[in-house]
Amino acid sequence: MSRVVIDIETLAFPLENFDDVQREYLFRFAETEEDRKETTQKLSLYPTTAQIITVGLLNPDTNKGKVLFQADQKLDYFSADESIHFISAPEAEILTEFWKDITHYSRFVTFNGRGFDCPFLMLRSAILEVKPTRNLLPARFDSSIHCDLLDQLTFYGAVRKFNLDFYCKAFGIESPKSHGVTGLDLARLYEEKRFKEIAEYCLGDLEATAELFRRREKYLNF
Repeated sequence: MSRVVIDIETLAFPLENFDDVQREYLFRFAETEEDRKETTQKLSLYPTTAQIITVGLLNPDTNKGKVLFQADQKLDYFSADESIHFISAPEAEILTEFWKDITHYSRFVTFNGRGFDCPFLMLRSAILEVKPTRNLLPARFDSSIHCDLLDQLTFYGAVRKFNLDFYCKAFGIESPKSHGVTGLDLARLYEEKRFKEIAEYCLGDLEATAELFRRREKYLNF
């Protein structure tokens, strides 16, 4: 069975991209400046208000993969060990390439993919008129096609959820946040045109998720 870990990074569109009616709708419950700031930060979470700036795929068995990312120039290069292929492209092209790649795998692995990555990928594709090749949200309680580690490690909500950073530290896995970059830094990095760093950050999430998946397969896969 061929398996692949999937992770995406997203970034909200500038507020000026939305008309007055849309902005009024987005901020209708934001009564204070702090509320507006929080609402603005959350715009990166929705496929109707944000774009995909990075998609990563990593085979947890071979540790080979690909990171597709947006940049202001065409980039095409490999990691030092040649295991990861980095390619820059516009969002629609990133999604087109992703849907081609995903057909080569029979099982995909995510961390909170059912709640975030997969619906985001599918809806952004529809918005950009890119046809998905797979249903990334099959039956929730069958992990044979989509193994969402957040579902598995909480036993489908039986125990408290934690973020990827917390699980990594609990399992003694290097956290992708340990290098000083978090999701809150992506807007700044993108504005500063540090596109390669965003791609590397996505790779860190992929590697951590892959290791967490291997632990789950070894000790909790019955």
